[in-house]
Amino acid sequence: MERKNRPHPGFFVALGIGAALGLGFTAGKMMGEITPQSIDHAADLIGLSFTPAEKDSMISRLENQRSNLQSSREYKLENAIALSLVFYPLPIGFLPDTRQVPLGFGLAEYVDLPTSEVDIAYTPVHQLAGLIKSGKLSSERLTQIYLDRIKTYSDTLQCLITLMEEDALAKARLMDAELASGRYRGPLHGIPYGIKDLLSVKGTKTTWGAAPYQDQEIDETAQIVTQLDEAGAVLVGKFTLGALAMGDVWYGGVTKNPWNLEQGSSGSSAGSASAVSAGLVPFAIGTETLGSIVSPSTRNGVTGLRPTYGRVSKHGAMALSWSMDKIGPISRSALDNAIVLSVLNGKDFKDASTIEAAFNYSSKKDLKSLKIGYFKSFFEGNRSSDNDRKVLEFLENEGFELHPLELETSISAGPLTMMLMVEGAAAFDELTRLGWDDELVAQGRSAWPNLFRAARLIPAVEYVNLARQRSVLIQEMHELMKEYDVIVTPSYGGQQLQITNLTGHPALCMPNGFNQGGSPTSITLLGNLFEEDKLVLLGDYIQRKTDWQAKRPPMFDK
Repeated sequence: MERKNRPHPGFFVALGIGAALGLGFTAGKMMGEITPQSIDHAADLIGLSFTPAEKDSMISRLENQRSNLQSSREYKLENAIALSLVFYPLPIGFLPDTRQVPLGFGLAEYVDLPTSEVDIAYTPVHQLAGLIKSGKLSSERLTQIYLDRIKTYSDTLQCLITLMEEDALAKARLMDAELASGRYRGPLHGIPYGIKDLLSVKGTKTTWGAAPYQDQEIDETAQIVTQLDEAGAVLVGKFTLGALAMGDVWYGGVTKNPWNLEQGSSGSSAGSASAVSAGLVPFAIGTETLGSIVSPSTRNGVTGLRPTYGRVSKHGAMALSWSMDKIGPISRSALDNAIVLSVLNGKDFKDASTIEAAFNYSSKKDLKSLKIGYFKSFFEGNRSSDNDRKVLEFLENEGFELHPLELETSISAGPLTMMLMVEGAAAFDELTRLGWDDELVAQGRSAWPNLFRAARLIPAVEYVNLARQRSVLIQEMHELMKEYDVIVTPSYGGQQLQITNLTGHPALCMPNGFNQGGSPTSITLLGNLFEEDKLVLLGDYIQRKTDWQAKRPPMFDK
């Protein structure tokens, strides 16, 4: 007997699109594509209305995709093992290298101390390390410079939740005393930094940027904060994030872009990127689930590194999507990010998703030995910008051989982002059931409260099948990427941002100039799983030969 009132399959497709929309993006020409234009309107939290014809088209695409997948020989044979799993983060047969060797960052032994405090504030980590180690600059003085800048500018940017002045100065004095006694902990010894306020620190509030949690205290410290503390870094503050890791709207306002105070900082690592851009800290910690490091790094003109899924412990961090959340550094250089990642890296038995892997970086590696690819069609026509093409021209002029390729997979990333919405709804089940979601600032159709409610109607069968398709996508991306050391792509080219977040591949997002409106733009380098060192090698070379990352927002260069 035919069931009555069966939901139309388009209902679930619409929910899948809603997942992408809810993250602050709008649908592009391809279903699920993230575009620069959609990033520009991320803070608006405005949904899209779809005509019946558009819905039918999207339904048809999903049904054809499922049909093709189920009838393919690869589905039945080669991917049988992957498809027997709900979700496994690594390709079949892949294991990362666990042999750690001494790191070689190639740091300068002698660094001149800038004469002005603003120049000190904008000095990158890899140079600050030399200044502190040589005794030319004390950690206490450096920390005080950043504390003063935070107190001067954080209200303008609406980027700060908690200032940790007393604890920071005490730690800085301890680092100076240790150095005087002959103990040096490494390149982060005495270097101030900030964190996104979804990481817990015992004795402070951890608000997740959301009104229901603005007085929350978690009685433990996040694992990566402990690691940074042991490395000698000085925590000066906890910065804003869009509520529950969406956009740049938090319970206290909208975090601003230092290049244009009329514009939000983008998100969700809004405060971290804004603070680095404005010279309030030399580096900060962000997180990414579907663009939350890449997007604000682009908007604020800074350098963000999204590590391989599983490389960095998430213990003590707010969970949005257990299978997609990643923690990484935002700074003013690729090399700075490598220094920070070397501390964050490591298996953590308190986080079952972490994977044992070495992070081996050597500045002496032959750059010309890298095989560099680029997604050819993404650099053509209006899918790219002159700034993107100038990066390719630069590499060619420097003697690098570039290999064109296309990003082609049998799986569309758009519908798979529905997994994020389901996991988010599970993570915040209590928020929804107890009605606390009414306290969130954003209440639009595409904001978390309505997305979490809608996600409860997504069948478990759909979630499992999406996870199975994701396993195929992971395998396909591994097969494509393993032929190259680095792939260059526009940051919002096609579906690469969604695909690589779903597959867990690392990305380095770097400034590459400005658009006609004066806003920063970026280029992204993609790498194989657990091969962030190659991204940094090429990124550092580009940044040493260009000045894109050295630009400062004029209002904060004083």
